[in-house]
Amino acid sequence: MRRQRGAAAPRTGGAVTLTGRGGIVVMFALTLLGALLARWTDLPLLAGAGFVAGCAAAALLTRPVDLLTLAVSPPLVFLLATLVAVVLTSLGDKNLLTGSLVGLLTALSTTAPWLFAGTVLVLVVTAPRGMLAQVRELREKLAGMRLFMEEENEDPVRWDDTPRRATSRRRRRERPNHADVD
Repeated sequence: MRRQRGAAAPRTGGAVTLTGRGGIVVMFALTLLGALLARWTDLPLLAGAGFVAGCAAAALLTRPVDLLTLAVSPPLVFLLATLVAVVLTSLGDKNLLTGSLVGLLTALSTTAPWLFAGTVLVLVVTAPRGMLAQVRELREKLAGMRLFMEEENEDPVRWDDTPRRATSRRRRRERPNHADVD
């Protein structure tokens, strides 16, 4: 059966899986919602709870191939969601920059333990789902690239005083003098 362009693929399973970007968006949306509710109700607990809920949802719903991307993003997502929430709630202030800066520092200081808890939660949930295998694979790729680059970028000029082999001296003597070539 031919699928039309733009048509959705048939679902084979009941589980929802997200890409790495999708997991980050879910984490950001729940963190932003919690941060906005915390700012409007003066309950910093809501900001932390929203972040932890977003971390848990993203870690459980993201496909195993993208877990490494998801595992490194919680601190940045937390910072950006908190910044957006503070700027949105400070829009009516006389001095937007000062209000946003003070609000951001206050929000970050009151929710710092939640940032740690959410980040650890993501690591704990993603580790058995395949993130550690991705870290090993990345390390192997980087080690291979490093070895390749070291061979390729090896310095052709030797500055040490070790004696050269006789074959390299012979090759130098066999080279024609460039002044003698027409």
